Amino acid sequence: MKVLYAIQATGNGHISRAKELIPLLQKNIEVDVLLSGTSADIELEMPVRFRFKGLSFVFGKNGGINIWKTIVKMDFWRFFRDIKQVPLNEYDFVINDFEPVSAWACRLHKKHCIALSHQYSLLNQTVPKSPKKARLSKFILRYYAPFSVGYGFHFKSYTSNIYLPIIKNQIKKVSPIKKNYFVVYLPAFDDQKIVSILSKIYKTNWVVFSKHTKEKYRYGNVKVNPISTKGFNKKLINCRGVLCGAGFETPAEALYLKKKLLVIPMKNQYEQQCNAEALRDMGVPVLYYLNQTSIEDIKSWVKSKKIVKVDYTQSPQKVINQMFIDYIKRYSKQKYFYKFNSVSS
Repeated sequence: MKVLYAIQATGNGHISRAKELIPLLQKNIEVDVLLSGTSADIELEMPVRFRFKGLSFVFGKNGGINIWKTIVKMDFWRFFRDIKQVPLNEYDFVINDFEPVSAWACRLHKKHCIALSHQYSLLNQTVPKSPKKARLSKFILRYYAPFSVGYGFHFKSYTSNIYLPIIKNQIKKVSPIKKNYFVVYLPAFDDQKIVSILSKIYKTNWVVFSKHTKEKYRYGNVKVNPISTKGFNKKLINCRGVLCGAGFETPAEALYLKKKLLVIPMKNQYEQQCNAEALRDMGVPVLYYLNQTSIEDIKSWVKSKKIVKVDYTQSPQKVINQMFIDYIKRYSKQKYFYKFNSVSS
């Protein structure tokens, strides 16, 4: 069996998840990797057969997506050319983590495409949603990377085909401790905006990781660092708490490590707005702004001792096994039965 694993490289969560799942798949089947997008801060660290520009979103500096830059950078003619370059005939099916090039190639050629993503879970009616109507965002969520069937990941297992977050091994292997600082990751905000707020929360040490700087610097009680996967993980493991956007990977890791968590969802980003509702239901505090009026809310959070307890020890092998069981049932591929037995054993 040969599978194409397609990954969206806008944001870090897709790549982090792939780094855990692909080695498990490769124990029993042949896997090629396709990567599209341009905004991730971490490397996959494994061979990539196909790289495409894809359709990426551009982070702004005031808490949201930069819609204009996103539109300007989208090259639809190139996107259509890229779709034609995916040799789907070489693969039994495609595993897709919200990656549009391979997804639309599968749709056009009627190839089986399995969604394996956090975004898939947001289409389920049982998952908490943003109260905003967001018709366009919902449309994009459904048709940005179309699929045949899917399996989702979320902060809670809302239904049988929604699984708990996959925590990377380098986080799972450590014994977390608490030093006297808080980690901050708000990529949609400018450094100056973040520093202007946090520097006014005195007697509190902040370590900010920013997409908008290439040099380390310090302003009072706020240290600002360029993005570094190794550096971020080290600080995350040893911090008192985490202030971050309402993405999926970082909040999940913070909860796993039993860190105090405060999230600020990005503006005009439906996924993060929905994540914020889910986290709020779990007891995680949520802010929808970062300005002078939010200082008191952040101070209260710093003083709070509340930590939301979760159990994210579920093995990622579980979703892989279920995916192959369902595929075999659907297509009756008897020739794959013995191979699957070795996967699930």
